[in-house]
Amino acid sequence: MFGFCLQERFSWGQTPPRLLDLVSIVCRRRHYSPRTEDSYTYWIRQYIYFHHKRHPNTLDEKGVEAFLNHLASVRRVSASTQNQALNALVFLCDAVLEKPLGQMTGLKRIQRRHRVPVVLTREEVKAVLSHMHGTPRLMAKLLYGSGLRVGECMTLRVKDLDFASASLTVRSGKGGKDRTTVLPKRLHEPLHQHLFRVAEQR
Repeated sequence: MFGFCLQERFSWGQTPPRLLDLVSIVCRRRHYSPRTEDSYTYWIRQYIYFHHKRHPNTLDEKGVEAFLNHLASVRRVSASTQNQALNALVFLCDAVLEKPLGQMTGLKRIQRRHRVPVVLTREEVKAVLSHMHGTPRLMAKLLYGSGLRVGECMTLRVKDLDFASASLTVRSGKGGKDRTTVLPKRLHEPLHQHLFRVAEQR
């Protein structure tokens, strides 16, 4: 119904939004993260270019199959990248165009390779941190000590820090969810000093 409502809303003397603008509108309406919105926009744009700028509304599941198979056989992307592109196109068809995809029997799915994750030892982490200074060093310590993603660390606010309970709150993390994690006590003083420096600059 959302796509129909948008068309109806912009039919009274206004220019209808472009397709990629509609993608952004629906992503934000569903509270998707900025990274998800950027990823979906990128793959939808790639899909349009692959089909020589034909509007996706004129294509069907065969067009999606052709694009995803091209990623696998020509561009040789990873399984996770192909899945990311597939999710973007399913979102486009279902949520934006309101034309759900049919069964894609000719889709060549890339087999995911199972690898042992690379985990740094404490000594290796200390060695990396020893080459960092200032704010980047403090951010790296937060990533390691609190288990934050880079984007989550970049968007931390003062009110997200709770020194009394040694915890911090991540707002709108992956999947648009909030969560609470630890705030290592050894980072309390460096964080206080950083906040004082920022306050003095204002």
